[in-house]
Amino acid sequence: MNTEAPASEQKNAYLGTENVGRLLLKFSVPCVTSMLVSALYNIVDQIFIGQGVGYLGNAATTVVYPFTVIALALALLIGDGSAALLSLSLGRGERKTGSRCIGNGIVLTVAVSLVLTVLGFVFEDAILTLFGVTEGCYQYARDYMTIILFGIPFYVFTSSANGQIRADGAPKYAMISTAVGAVINLIGDPLAIFVFNQGVRGAAIATIAGQIISAIISALYFRRPCSFTLDQSSFRLNGHIVRQICQLGISSFIIQVAIVIIMTVANNSIGRYGPLSEYGADIPLSAIGIVMKVFAIAISFAVGIAVGGQPIVGFNYGARRHGRVRKTFKYIILSNIVVGLIATALFELCPQAIVSLFGNESALYNEYACMCFRIFLCAIIFTCLSKACSIFLQSIGRPVGSTILAVARDVVFFVPGVLLLSASAGVTGMLWAAPISDVLSILLAVLLIALEFRSMRRLEAAGR
Repeated sequence: MNTEAPASEQKNAYLGTENVGRLLLKFSVPCVTSMLVSALYNIVDQIFIGQGVGYLGNAATTVVYPFTVIALALALLIGDGSAALLSLSLGRGERKTGSRCIGNGIVLTVAVSLVLTVLGFVFEDAILTLFGVTEGCYQYARDYMTIILFGIPFYVFTSSANGQIRADGAPKYAMISTAVGAVINLIGDPLAIFVFNQGVRGAAIATIAGQIISAIISALYFRRPCSFTLDQSSFRLNGHIVRQICQLGISSFIIQVAIVIIMTVANNSIGRYGPLSEYGADIPLSAIGIVMKVFAIAISFAVGIAVGGQPIVGFNYGARRHGRVRKTFKYIILSNIVVGLIATALFELCPQAIVSLFGNESALYNEYACMCFRIFLCAIIFTCLSKACSIFLQSIGRPVGSTILAVARDVVFFVPGVLLLSASAGVTGMLWAAPISDVLSILLAVLLIALEFRSMRRLEAAGR
């Protein structure tokens, strides 16, 4: 028998009564800002390194980038999983379960981040080789990664905690914790690179300084949360809760791991086929890295909107208010269509302006970089929509559908596309793998969402 407070008596009950549009705006704006700022960590390094070191420095950060994405993937596995479980638990009136899932999430985050850091130091050279380091950028990559590893525990903790804080109804706090760290990074980068002449090492030092401050601010939140209470029992790992967290967070994990797979396959394909083209290997390696990080900024809007809607969707689905769930999804999709159209216009009409932010390079470099933006990102609107659908399925406790959608675009469709097209058409042909994957994934997303909405209507007809 459930003896906990019903949803209507909880502090988060407004999620089931207030205007959906206003709620989504309230949660999504800070969430988008937070994710945008997080994405800017890497892009700021790329810009200042490009201006102060050159494209070999950017190629080095491209090689290290997949490892930081692995760290983010583990953070989101735990953070988004515990956030989704918290929202669903609050909607059902199970506050104690919500408290335990947050406590368990914190313990898992700390343990995982420390293990990852140790592995990074032990296998540093092997990791760089795996992610396609070239002879020209090896030393830059090693210098950058050695310092970045010290910040991994702080980066993982902040990235995980942000989801939990947003689900607790404090998206602005999550935004502030990330923004403060980004400002420190933004100030520290030019000082370290241009004033103290530290090159890629300076960029890495500025990055981890910001990560440490963000982690401290995030940790302070858990002293006085809104909808849950942490005590000693909250931090005792429970197999059932850990399993639920991992099930609900697996799609977020796969979305990030897929980026690692994409970068690994692309980088190694470039290393193999780049020397056979007029561009060589280092130019495509640097250009692809820039495109992927700009892509991450665009996707941060799409994912931020969907993740911002997660507490609303999860609470109302748990409370069986399916009409509000569908209405929230509608607003999420319309918002993502706008984001996708704006991004497409920018990447197709003015790629050179974006490329120039990362340094003034040769005409050959600019030619390939612009081609990357125009081809690789031409169907980004479908990427935005499929990512939003995957997060929506996660929010209503459908990890299988969410995972299928996350895996399909980036692994099932994209990886074979890169391998086949690079072998047949080199480093220019491989760029078409992305839009082809986007079209196929949106078709799958439409099917999965349609099936889920049909299931909701059946439950409504049955009075459940």
